[in-house]
Amino acid sequence: MQHDRKVFILDTSVLLYDKDSIHSFPDNDVIIPLAVLDEVDRFKEKRGILGEYARYVNRFLDDQRKKGNLHEGIALKNGQTIRVEINHSNNVPAGLDPFVPDNRIIAVADYFTKNLMQKVVVITKDINFRVKCDALGIESEDYYKDRIISSENQIYTGQSQIYVDDEIIHRFYEKGFLEKNKISEDLFENQFVVLKGYSDSTSLLGVARGDKIEPLVSNIWDAIKLNARNKEQKFALDALTREDIPLVTMTGIAGSGKTFLTLMSALSGLNQKKYERIIITRSMQTVGKEIGFLPGDIKDKMDPWMSPIADNFRHAFKDLSYFDLMVEKGEIEVAPMSFIRGRTFSNAFLIVDESQNSTIHELKTVITRMGEGSKIVLLGDVEQIDTPYIDTLSNGLTIVVEKFKNSEIASHITLTKGERSKLATLASRII
Repeated sequence: MQHDRKVFILDTSVLLYDKDSIHSFPDNDVIIPLAVLDEVDRFKEKRGILGEYARYVNRFLDDQRKKGNLHEGIALKNGQTIRVEINHSNNVPAGLDPFVPDNRIIAVADYFTKNLMQKVVVITKDINFRVKCDALGIESEDYYKDRIISSENQIYTGQSQIYVDDEIIHRFYEKGFLEKNKISEDLFENQFVVLKGYSDSTSLLGVARGDKIEPLVSNIWDAIKLNARNKEQKFALDALTREDIPLVTMTGIAGSGKTFLTLMSALSGLNQKKYERIIITRSMQTVGKEIGFLPGDIKDKMDPWMSPIADNFRHAFKDLSYFDLMVEKGEIEVAPMSFIRGRTFSNAFLIVDESQNSTIHELKTVITRMGEGSKIVLLGDVEQIDTPYIDTLSNGLTIVVEKFKNSEIASHITLTKGERSKLATLASRII
């Protein structure tokens, strides 16, 4: 082995986050402790992404086994080697419980760190795992393959406030649009803009499309009455009601109106026959019991997770009878994300709630299900993540926002102003 090659020890969390991670370290050496395989095996029967990835890892290693001895190491086409380590897991450092799988993985990493000439790095999505490694002098890193930005300050908000000469403001009024080249700031496609005159107190709201800044549309069709309470909600309604934008991402604090605006827009489109049904889904990754442990059928199991949707129906229509009737007629379908794979949604308005708790791979699965005439809206608060192996920068919602921020068929807006109550808004900011 060459001394400039690194040794990467993969944790279970990495393999279940991205199945391709097992062969994503070209020209380096990858070690998978036996304890990791034991953990992966426990997930192979699960529905959804976790089960799929666990089965992929098992199949991949089985294929490599046919080429040689996994314990001795198998060379891959990308210059990487991969091996399963069956030794050293019992030499758990003092102070750690030897019956905890993570600690047996650490024992393997500790051994190789002390006995190899190569640089050894543990790759894990588990923050506590990295803390343990640091305390023991073992180098560890997060798995960064999907991360696009390096700082929370870089997260795209979907809007920009620009000060311009009063002449520019008057030009916008006269022509009904403004050429992009009349302002100095570069704008992404479908980015919302607040134009403010230097001496005039007038503010104009627009959106960048093509080579122009156009006025907002933000029309809610039919009898559903909805008034935007602030400029950000006006931006959101513009994106939600445009048929030429099939992907909308919306982030914001609790009580900012994300779910309510989306639901009312979906109902409006349904009433106008622009969509045939509304699909509501969310990730089943929670801090509590999984869906399979809850009693009843799929709808019964989903009810605890769909309470925010029900609350918005109750707020809009004073009771839930309208919601129940639409579910009964098939106009509203509540579906767990793990049941989405293999389906195609045509002429549907799909709402993915709490999508900040999903990985990019889960959201890719959902977005690629969208057929013609459909719209998908991803909602979430990237500051409230309940999944242990993703964070503000690596969650699926943040990544989708960044990847689609200059697409003509996608639009994003961040809602920063709470409208639920003064108490709720203050709590979101100070707690």
